[in-house]
Amino acid sequence: MSDDAKSVPTYWDYLRLDQLLALQGGLEGDDAQLQPDELHFIIVHQAFELWFKLVLRELRLARDHLAAPRLPEEKVPHVVHHLRRTNEILRLGRDQFRIMETLTPQDFLSFRDKLIPASGFQSFQMREIEILLGLEERQRIDEVGVKPMEAIRALAERSPAGELAWKRIQAVREEQTLRSCLQAWLYRTPIQGSSPEDEQDSESVKAFLEDYLAAMENLDASRLGHFTRVPGAEEATTRERLQANTKMARSFLFAEDVAEGPERERVRRARAGLLFIESYRRLPLLAWPRVLVDTIVELEENLVLWRTRHARMVERVIGRRIGTGGSSGVDYLDATTRYRIFTELWTVRTLLLPRNALPKLAHPERYGFAS
Repeated sequence: MSDDAKSVPTYWDYLRLDQLLALQGGLEGDDAQLQPDELHFIIVHQAFELWFKLVLRELRLARDHLAAPRLPEEKVPHVVHHLRRTNEILRLGRDQFRIMETLTPQDFLSFRDKLIPASGFQSFQMREIEILLGLEERQRIDEVGVKPMEAIRALAERSPAGELAWKRIQAVREEQTLRSCLQAWLYRTPIQGSSPEDEQDSESVKAFLEDYLAAMENLDASRLGHFTRVPGAEEATTRERLQANTKMARSFLFAEDVAEGPERERVRRARAGLLFIESYRRLPLLAWPRVLVDTIVELEENLVLWRTRHARMVERVIGRRIGTGGSSGVDYLDATTRYRIFTELWTVRTLLLPRNALPKLAHPERYGFAS
């Protein structure tokens, strides 16, 4: 065969199918020696890992755009594009659990024990995704008596593949997270026409927040009579609940959960920026920013639904057995559905006002389309 003929690209060469289809042999290294349903189990999980690889790529592309010192309006759709693809992958992943559920409990038990101590928690790509999004170590649930990531590190030392996985995890810890980049972007939001570099910006932001909280209190006062129509409701109790909500709103918006200093100021302005985008989202200049915020909320929602679907699949196949990695199994998986990374994006929804109750918009001309 001539050299020219050998250089012609083919489908199987481009996809490296000879290598890809030789990777389903499990611990035996030969898929002919696997239990009848073990090949199914391996392929489904390998497919997940391929999708995780693409998710990491898309998240980094979105993060890199968002990390720019200034994100022009025309670049925001690029961020949204990559995040929307991630959302579609997570939706597809949830459907992929339906294929796993064709595995019957007894079929799985025929080879499950040989997996010990292997566990889905050791998916270093899923851990990379969590870290890249912004999940902090302190948020992780301790299920096996040691810190979760330390358990991975201890196992990683036992194999070359594990060592590579641990290096990947260590490397992603040094990267900027999507959450930190989002916070920096929200911080730069023009609020009532004022930007961070403006001389009176701090006063303008504070005035906006005070006006907003006053509008909340006025709305609650007008609602009090409606709430007391609920059978058994007491006016004093209802008033206390409304006041507690306003108190929570003030604490959140003024970042009282952050130590006093420059960081509190940055967080306060970022939260004010988020509130401004959500409140005045119909303004032309905020059209794409609010789509970006919505897409990140959708991303986290999809991740929560993915975890929930995972837990239900496991419960259906093996019940509430102890996990192969030593965790409590389904109880642990259910606990991870409470993880929240973009907490501000969820909290602000509790504070939103109807449009007719919003503070008057200052400098509306700054939020129109550029001529």
